[in-house]
Amino acid sequence: MPSYAFFHKQFVPLSEAKVGIMTHCLHYGTALFEGIRGNWNSDHKQIYLFRLKEHYERMGNGCHVLKINLPYTTDKLCQITVELVERCGFQEDIYIRPLAYKSSEALGVRLHDLEDNFLVFAVPWGPYLPDKARCGVSSWRRPKETPQAKITGLYITNALAKTEAFENDFDEAIMLTPDGYVSEGSGENIFLVIDGKLVTPASYNNILMGITRDTVIKLAKNELGIETIERPIDRSELYNAEECFLTGTAANITTVAEVDHRKIGNGEVGETTKKLKKIYFDVTRGNNPKYLDWCTPVYKTGVKA
Repeated sequence: MPSYAFFHKQFVPLSEAKVGIMTHCLHYGTALFEGIRGNWNSDHKQIYLFRLKEHYERMGNGCHVLKINLPYTTDKLCQITVELVERCGFQEDIYIRPLAYKSSEALGVRLHDLEDNFLVFAVPWGPYLPDKARCGVSSWRRPKETPQAKITGLYITNALAKTEAFENDFDEAIMLTPDGYVSEGSGENIFLVIDGKLVTPASYNNILMGITRDTVIKLAKNELGIETIERPIDRSELYNAEECFLTGTAANITTVAEVDHRKIGNGEVGETTKKLKKIYFDVTRGNNPKYLDWCTPVYKTGVKA
């Protein structure tokens, strides 16, 4: 099924959405992106876009940092995205990639005196990581000063860490802070289960304050009565945790079965992780009425099989 993009203020086939080779963001990383999941519910014949508004609110904050003038309100961005996905007509899990960027075809390192633009596209995308991920602590450290935005240029360290992990036969990397505490994966936040509580790096540990991270903290408290402690985490705590899992829009909730060739617990999906995964699955697919305000339906009456 062909996909579409919203590009230069109109909907076009994805294959026709092209940028010039002199586009500023291509050379200097002057763009920021979001990742939004669309989750297919076969019983409802519906795709639900998860926490759509929160993603665009974060993008708006990032645009302020990069001096990108978004020509649309948050509500309009949500409307554009729903229409885009509806045009695509997918009946499977999808990934939506909005990008706000410096679009001038110009050279020179700067943010000023450049044109701004926005695009978004949607593609089918299943699981990002295996059910039980094997992780390695990376030699690449998370940069110290990182704005709370998904700025494209900042992701080079994440890319270096991910490929290092792949070349060392791991599924994912775990990056440390400059002073040696646990920070995050190359595209995910990280949680440990210690003494029956969730423990995750704090905001000052050079992490992106993930929307899935926030979702898990809320669901753990509301549905399981489990407290989340945000604090610095030593590397050795990874090895001795009862459970460990990653969270992210692409990764959802992914069990970490092994870190640096050491099993976490018994190397299987832990009980707390299993419960959270089940709750999260139902919530993101519009099956839990308590959290329907997090789910934006795409199709007006569902799609016909």
